[in-house]
Amino acid sequence: MTVRDIAKACHVGSGSISRFCKDIGLQDFIELKEMLNTAQFRFESAAFSQSTDLRIKEYGSRVSQSIEMVTKTLSRTRLQTLCRDLKSYENIAVFGRLKAESVAINLQADLMMMGRQVYTHISYAEQIEYIRQAGKKDLILIFSHGGYYFDYLSERTSWPPNDRPKIWMISNCCTNKYNYVSKALVFKSLPGHVGHPYQLQYIAGLIAQEYFSLYGSYSNSE
Repeated sequence: MTVRDIAKACHVGSGSISRFCKDIGLQDFIELKEMLNTAQFRFESAAFSQSTDLRIKEYGSRVSQSIEMVTKTLSRTRLQTLCRDLKSYENIAVFGRLKAESVAINLQADLMMMGRQVYTHISYAEQIEYIRQAGKKDLILIFSHGGYYFDYLSERTSWPPNDRPKIWMISNCCTNKYNYVSKALVFKSLPGHVGHPYQLQYIAGLIAQEYFSLYGSYSNSE
């Protein structure tokens, strides 16, 4: 569908569609189409028993298994290295898309309680713009369970060849396909999407806990 098709179906002018795209943090209608074409709008159930009590137990078991997989597979060395970067870099941002951004916001709050200020933004377009303007003094953490964070970029997006920021991606898969990802904190996961937000939130909590263990002070501002 074109902008005119959508505008006609919604009984508005084409300009209203363009303004809507910008209001939700996108560059334009083309980026909206790209996101819709790649999005997976499918809810996944983790419990199929007839009893509510059994469904609660099944769901809880699946979440517990997902968290246990993180505990067993997350690199302790890389976790500490990431926390040292959080301490040493001048500017820090934490990003994610959809549910992953809620994890970024929670980590921002935890670090703030220890006097470490980090930036985040719900809008994906604003996140990308921040990354594009960042330099060598910037550290960026990206939560992306499947490692697809940069897959949603418009082909028109340009990246500076030099002076790039250091980017950590927290993901359950190898992220070498992105030449702008510097380091990865990788973990294993069960098939499906049920445990995804819990695994990422657990890792965000581990980052905060480890940071406090290394630099522990409730007023540890630079």
